[in-house]
Amino acid sequence: MTVDVWELTDPPEATTVVVIGAGPAGLTVANLLRRSGIDCVVLERQSRAYVGQRQRAGIVETRAVRMFESWGLADRVLGGVPSEGILEFRVDGERHLVRDYDHDGSAGPPARICPQQVLVQKLIAAYLEDGGDLRFEAADVSLHDLTGDRPTVRYRAADGTPRSLTCSFVAGCDGDHGISRAAVPAGALTAHAYDHGIGWLTVLADAPPPAHPLFAVSEHGFAAHFPRGPHSSRFYLQCPPDDDPGAWPDTRVRDALRTRLADPALPFGPITDREVFRLRSLVHDPLRYGRLFLVGDAAHIVSPMGGKGMNLALYGADLFARAVRDVVRNDDETALRDYSRRCLRRVWNDQEFSDWLTRTLHDAGDDTLHGPFRRNLARARLDRLFTSPAAGRAFAELMTGVEPD
Repeated sequence: MTVDVWELTDPPEATTVVVIGAGPAGLTVANLLRRSGIDCVVLERQSRAYVGQRQRAGIVETRAVRMFESWGLADRVLGGVPSEGILEFRVDGERHLVRDYDHDGSAGPPARICPQQVLVQKLIAAYLEDGGDLRFEAADVSLHDLTGDRPTVRYRAADGTPRSLTCSFVAGCDGDHGISRAAVPAGALTAHAYDHGIGWLTVLADAPPPAHPLFAVSEHGFAAHFPRGPHSSRFYLQCPPDDDPGAWPDTRVRDALRTRLADPALPFGPITDREVFRLRSLVHDPLRYGRLFLVGDAAHIVSPMGGKGMNLALYGADLFARAVRDVVRNDDETALRDYSRRCLRRVWNDQEFSDWLTRTLHDAGDDTLHGPFRRNLARARLDRLFTSPAAGRAFAELMTGVEPD
């Protein structure tokens, strides 16, 4: 006779929200709920050390900074330094500086150059300092009764003990390959997927950061250079989507960057990480199944151009936390019912901007993929960005993320 191991555990614990995943989305949800006096438990399958060192995006846009300020958390969780609000576009070696921030102050606070691992570390510290319940190394997580009044979340604790939690809501913040979205029955969500047909070699190196985040366009292909700390840089090189990172030894990476960035003397130190990935976009609709709400990469993937992925996760976390607060405090489910629609409006807006920027900067360089006609169209868009104040303001509005909700 087979015995269900879950029947051998103590009665389930009860909480209001179970948050699956301790990335930027999950930790922001947890901190905002904690600030609202709403109890929650965060389950993360990795260790705290692993979560705190994951290298990802590095810009917290103006809208997200303003959000953290509104919750009284900005000083506690936003490391890094304020962005100067300037991007450099280097076209065939010619420099063009473009503002990505409204410097008259009407847009709100400046964006922050804050690597994701710094934000995550500070979000963890803030949550635990405020008495939050964060459980690392939670294995075999599974979701049950999502369409009922009290879903159940089962998992194994770090010591192997089976545990279970009942809750009012589940926040699925565990990424594109997590268990949250996998728990949704087939056909309940529609996936809108798009492959951009572009690959990037991404390299983390011990090299001085640029004066400004830098995009470079030339006949040799796209390249970019971004700060990742006072002595560290993230570089990107356009490559075939199925390229092998092993085909890019240090010397080839260095030479390609110096050529594409039009900087023959570019300082370049040891490479600490390299990988090739495809630029792709994905949107799920709706972002809710029963009492499960998808937040961040579990809900959508955005091409990295424009730095919208993490910022969309923070936006969704804010919407979800406020909606739950309305239910708990006022028994008002209006915002909860509207969560998916409001999130998706922002998601599609940012997807369009990211796609526009991706096409523009890749089509404007190497024309072997789409030919000279598309190349000249892309160059015209860049020229308009560099010369038209109206185009510059529209670009800044989209970059800062402060366009009307």
